[in-house]
Amino acid sequence: MELTWIAIIASVCMGVGAVLVFVFAVKKDYFKNLEDAKYQMFWSDVEELVESPHKKKEGEDEESGETSD
Repeated sequence: MELTWIAIIASVCMGVGAVLVFVFAVKKDYFKNLEDAKYQMFWSDVEELVESPHKKKEGEDEESGETSD
């Protein structure tokens, strides 16, 4: 029975903590522009695409990078 009350109190404390963090974020205007978060989350994916080596074109010499005629 004692363990049940400890679990209930812990869950209530976590819920109150989550509400306080949410209220703090709203007061600081962290939810002002939600579209920016989308680009911030996937920025590492975009960087991987930019840094990946380009596919070689047909007829391109592997060593010099020049096309053969």
